[in-house]
Amino acid sequence: MGIFGRKNDTTATTTEAPAAVNPDLAALTGDYTIDPAHSTLGFTARHAMVTNVKGRFTEFTGTLHLDGGDPAASTAALDIAMDSIDTGSADRDGHLKSADFFRTEEFPSMTFRSTKAEALGGDDYRITGDLTILGVTKPVTIDLEFNGAAKDPFGNERVGFEGKTEILRSEWGLTWNAALETGGVLISDKVKLNFDISAIRNA
Repeated sequence: MGIFGRKNDTTATTTEAPAAVNPDLAALTGDYTIDPAHSTLGFTARHAMVTNVKGRFTEFTGTLHLDGGDPAASTAALDIAMDSIDTGSADRDGHLKSADFFRTEEFPSMTFRSTKAEALGGDDYRITGDLTILGVTKPVTIDLEFNGAAKDPFGNERVGFEGKTEILRSEWGLTWNAALETGGVLISDKVKLNFDISAIRNA
């Protein structure tokens, strides 16, 4: 994810390598720690074929290495505590933690490790990585938008971005479902993941 520098919109030939690094981008280069208090890791799934249920994970840690001069050299790592799942319903959260779904006692964490980062133009980027759930690792691709960089009132240098992707939960062995009398199933296979991240540069 260290792809979070704004691209220089000044003219440059497409055949040339980025010989001169934009000072604004170079200034972002470094190691960052994701700030859980100002970040959201959320998801949305269709319920009963007629509505969406939204949830989030409230406990996670993550690191970024951003390379403003060479976005492709940037990396990201994320560890999520599965027991921190929150959908606004204690009963539903308990079911999601059970053997029907995440089996949180056996698999307490979900992890993401980046394998590739790409600059798409403007503030748009794409990161590919390995997502591990229930001990199963599959590649996912996340589209990102850089939201900017700033120094907060406490002197922390921050970068922010939003990201989204879609996965099929069955690919990670999350296959529990229930048939509806009117046809269809209780929970969609497709799950939308969304991220709103603020990360602080390490001292």
